[in-house]
Amino acid sequence: MAKKDAAAGAETGGKGKLKLIIIGVLALLLVAGASVGATWFLLNKDRDASAEAEPAKAAPVGPQPAIYEVLAPAFVVNFKHEGRQRYMQVSVALMTRDQAALDALKVHMPVLRNHLVMLFSSQDFAQLMTPVGKEMLRQQATASVQQLALKETGKMVVEQVLFTNFVLQ
Repeated sequence: MAKKDAAAGAETGGKGKLKLIIIGVLALLLVAGASVGATWFLLNKDRDASAEAEPAKAAPVGPQPAIYEVLAPAFVVNFKHEGRQRYMQVSVALMTRDQAALDALKVHMPVLRNHLVMLFSSQDFAQLMTPVGKEMLRQQATASVQQLALKETGKMVVEQVLFTNFVLQ
């Protein structure tokens, strides 16, 4: 009987160690699974935050940067003033903030240049000698170009017409 008790004690001790090893392995798997799950959750959280930030970058809050289109060659017009032949040379740049609309307007550049030539040649030389006269001409040119752009493209394409060079002779 003593042999049976010793054999039963050995079996119980062997089973106890086996249970302890199985519980240890299960605990290790549980900790590893929790670690992988937490890492996956945190990485996906960062992806969601960056995905939400990308549309904010695509649509800036402030105004778009200005785009300038220089109309070359410069406009040269002549007119008479007090019996003398006078000349005016004006270099013009268009300021816009929409490249696609500007490209649509470029198709109508001959009409735009014609409008500006007619406007420039109808001016009074004495009035253009003053800064106020030059500014009034710039505003008239802006209004003329905006009106043409609205008619041809359906949009207010040009924000301003700028004179980059202005010579009276």
